[in-house]
Amino acid sequence: MNRKKHFFALLALIVIVAAILLYAGYKKVERFADQTLAIKQDRVFTLPAGIGRHSLEALLVQDNLIKDSHIFPWLLRLEPKLAEFKAGTYQLTREMTLREMLQLFSSGKEAQFTVRFVEGSRLSDWWKILQQSEYLKHELNDKSAQELAEILGIKVTDTLEGRLYPDTYHYTAGTSDVALLKRAYRQMQMTLEEEWQKRDKNLPYKSAYEMLIMASIIEKETSVEAERTKVASVFINRLRLNMRLQTDPTVIYGLGEKYTGTIFRKDLTTLTPYNTYMINGLPPTPIAMPGLASIKAAAHPAKTEFLYFVADGKGGHTFTTNLAAHNRAVNIYRQGLRQSR
Repeated sequence: MNRKKHFFALLALIVIVAAILLYAGYKKVERFADQTLAIKQDRVFTLPAGIGRHSLEALLVQDNLIKDSHIFPWLLRLEPKLAEFKAGTYQLTREMTLREMLQLFSSGKEAQFTVRFVEGSRLSDWWKILQQSEYLKHELNDKSAQELAEILGIKVTDTLEGRLYPDTYHYTAGTSDVALLKRAYRQMQMTLEEEWQKRDKNLPYKSAYEMLIMASIIEKETSVEAERTKVASVFINRLRLNMRLQTDPTVIYGLGEKYTGTIFRKDLTTLTPYNTYMINGLPPTPIAMPGLASIKAAAHPAKTEFLYFVADGKGGHTFTTNLAAHNRAVNIYRQGLRQSR
């Protein structure tokens, strides 16, 4: 009997010790999982496709996210859901724990990157921005304008200027630049069609595209919200009277790389398809990517008799109905420039 008692006592002791060791081991794994990542600032981490548990541990150690530890495999055994990681590029923060990082990998919620195209920017500006954007897949380098137009479903292949909606776009790593442009093109198409359907009656546009051209000119002429419809009214009034638009931004666009920051008198008399001092009506294409406010202004211009406007030296413009008043406004503006020098 004593032997049996000793046996059961020893067995109970072994069970208790084992339980204590298991509990201690479990707590050690817990502490390991709850430790913050070994990073001093937020960073992006890419988890490759097809990576296994051992490879992930090696990668985390290699990238100094965790210290070399034999506990990592035990964590994945104790919490198997943490081992269901998905390939992708993730945003890691300084306060994040190892468990939170693995939960992020399991969720598949990849890091979101942004690219901002401002109103009034040109297609050439967009190209530069796309080339400098992080984690974007670049597919435009070997695409001709015609090929890209075909991808976007544009029949007119002379230019994409004005056809892309300026906005902030979010994307995940590996998104292509072509995919972003498709989104921007669809957004502009929907916006333009909606505003075209709601436009004022009897506007001198033959198509929504002509309204888009007008919107691009408005966009380049003023950034003052309250002035957009007034600027639109000037150009609408001129079109109705068969007066040339005589707007400097179109001249600048026509000069291309020849423009160095100053318009000279000879530039105003040099014929290009975009020189509205020399051609009648609208230029052949938009001269920039207009935003919603300018599109709305082109669709709903103010009802005025203004035919001229000039900068007032205070960030806005002075609007006038006749040449004499316009010339006086020009002189006032020039006097202000001389006094400020």
